[in-house]
Amino acid sequence: MTNANVRVRFAPSPTGYFHLGSARTALYNWLFAQHTGGSFILRIEDTDRTRHHPEALPDLFDSLRWLGWFWDEGPEVGGSYGPYYQSDRAELYRQYADQLIQAGKAYRCYCTPERLAALREEQRRERQKPGYDRRCRHLTSAQIAQFEAEGLRSVVRLMAPTEGQTSFEDVLRGRIVVENAELDDMVLLKSDGYPTYHLANVIDDHLMEISHILRGEEWLPSVPKHVLLYNALGWPMPAQVHLPTILDPSGKGKLSKRKQKGPGEAERLTFIHEFRQAGYLPEAMTNFLALVGWAYDAETELFTRDELIRYFDLDHVSKSPAAFSYEKLDHMNSVYIRSLGDNDLANRLLQVLRRADLDADYQRVLQFAPLIKERLRILSDAIDLIDFAFVDVHTIDAETLVQKAMGVDGTRQTLTDSAEALQALPSFDEEAIEETLRGLVGASEYKIRDYFGALRMALTGKRVSPPLFETMAVLGRQDTVQRLRRAAQALNEAE
Repeated sequence: MTNANVRVRFAPSPTGYFHLGSARTALYNWLFAQHTGGSFILRIEDTDRTRHHPEALPDLFDSLRWLGWFWDEGPEVGGSYGPYYQSDRAELYRQYADQLIQAGKAYRCYCTPERLAALREEQRRERQKPGYDRRCRHLTSAQIAQFEAEGLRSVVRLMAPTEGQTSFEDVLRGRIVVENAELDDMVLLKSDGYPTYHLANVIDDHLMEISHILRGEEWLPSVPKHVLLYNALGWPMPAQVHLPTILDPSGKGKLSKRKQKGPGEAERLTFIHEFRQAGYLPEAMTNFLALVGWAYDAETELFTRDELIRYFDLDHVSKSPAAFSYEKLDHMNSVYIRSLGDNDLANRLLQVLRRADLDADYQRVLQFAPLIKERLRILSDAIDLIDFAFVDVHTIDAETLVQKAMGVDGTRQTLTDSAEALQALPSFDEEAIEETLRGLVGASEYKIRDYFGALRMALTGKRVSPPLFETMAVLGRQDTVQRLRRAAQALNEAE
């Protein structure tokens, strides 16, 4: 097979928000298609209507586009192998199920849910391996006619061999062999006429000419069943690539789709839209997720998108589980933030600040961007750093405002003197502000730490903020002076 014939698919079920584990699977499929010049297909496996989540698909599409992993075929794009929603292909699955029955490779099972539940309970009591006992496998025509006349609903089961072995090759794990005695007569078509994952998956992968199946290793136990189904239909099976499990940060358990946190930790993010809202960059998310199970070499960790596409191959995908490190992601995200130009960073920060209901304007954000860039771990860190710049002059708690070494009178005088001196400046720029304020400190009896601490608290309401002189220059003369005077007045009112 040439690279031009590579066709891979990401086939999620719309049962919840787009999760980190699913995102890593989607990324590896996308990178492999990009690397080989093949096609990346998005297919929605939505036949289980009982678990459908109404916001799952919009969340999936928005997240994939935000990450920049655009699909070549699929919903909202189209293609020659559609439809790309399995719910629109139901009649196709029924046709193939009937074909298997006619060929003597599948059969209708009329066992009721109650009988199957009783069978499982009996097997549990007897400590037997759970599974269907094949009661309906050899029904006579008369028995089938009777069940139909009684109105019993049936499922369709594959007639699996009971002896011998089934084997397949996995690109990462080599040859895997399973005893057929361990395999069940799996359900292909449910009583409601919808296919199980196994039937729909095999039919769609064949008809869509999928060349490689890249999915999580939790699907490995299903592959022998799929081998039997491919054989029954007389079709070749795509190459199998089962990706390593993603472990939680402790490395001791699988990364859960549920919210989780360690002792004393904040609740961890698990869905892609949460990372987006928190202010992670799509470039950092792509780079980091690529490394959760793949490595180009032992040293390199930072890759541009083009480099990932150029270097990604299956030979460097690990078969060992990989831990997800939030600390490493945070560090990588901060590196990517520092690499952004000021205009690019300002545009991204603007979106985050406005989502936090701040009336932020681009020009002021642009001025603050280089002042806070080095302090940002994620974009939303900017909210606590510069939210003060996008609110009206705020009321400062007098007790917080007063510097211990200066007292009420000293703090008030410092604010008043600074406001008057700054108001009188011919030019309100960073250099002039610094020269003036340092002169005031020199003429006072206070230390720089206390003097500037009072100004910082009056301007920002924070003990830690962007550099003081630069902050004043960005706020401008009017806003700066107004804030200092308002803080001084707050001390008068408190007394």
